[in-house]
Amino acid sequence: MRDSRHVELTTAGRVLLEEAPAALAALERAAERARLAGEGIAGTVRLGYAPTAGFETLGAILAAVEHDTPNVTVIASELFSAEIPARVLAGELDVGVALHPEPMRGVRSEPLRREPHVALLSHRHRLAGTDPISLNSLENETLLLFPRELAPAYYDRIIAAFEESGFERRVVSFADPPPQAMLARLQAGHEVGLPPASLGSHAAGAGSGLIARKIAQPGIVGEWSILWAARAPSAAVERFLESARRCADQNNAAALAETNQRRTRSP
Repeated sequence: MRDSRHVELTTAGRVLLEEAPAALAALERAAERARLAGEGIAGTVRLGYAPTAGFETLGAILAAVEHDTPNVTVIASELFSAEIPARVLAGELDVGVALHPEPMRGVRSEPLRREPHVALLSHRHRLAGTDPISLNSLENETLLLFPRELAPAYYDRIIAAFEESGFERRVVSFADPPPQAMLARLQAGHEVGLPPASLGSHAAGAGSGLIARKIAQPGIVGEWSILWAARAPSAAVERFLESARRCADQNNAAALAETNQRRTRSP
């Protein structure tokens, strides 16, 4: 508002003057986020992971992503390995982490790490004092496994290990989602679970009355894979995959060094 003596802002002008700095700052932040997203330094990645990944594999990957690209937001969902490839193909997930996922056209995958399995049993079980436990010693035991439909290739890999040892096995499956259902059943002391070592160590260290025992060679080894759609991934997904690969390389190198060290100490 202007007269012959002075200039004065209108009410609307005063509001604009007060709000303008905040609006400009928000615009600058939006432009910066757009720039970072275009470079893969920011964005959102929808991740699906198998339940037992949460005990070691998932944490290592997320830590690597946080270190490399802290502005990438990861939205993680727990799913069974059998579900993950189809969710990736449908565009419901950007990335999946699964044990022995089934091949699917339109979905790419790479192995991340190999994880040995352990025998998980009650401290009252007859084999509780045996370490390591051979597959042959489990011939007359009842094995507690997840339902095959949750991860068919993974289930078949476990069964094949016993078939190669030359004996029939007794297998029962728990109906409720793992791994909690398995741990509750094992506490009764009659069955033997065969989880990945990360889950076995966690369960045995939780005051549950369970004991994790190594399985003697040739043992049972599970393979974790990372999956993503064959179509061109976003820059954020590319950064996520790079971090996961770096994490896998570091962990595999550490595991190899530990194995060599054990061999050196062996008589």
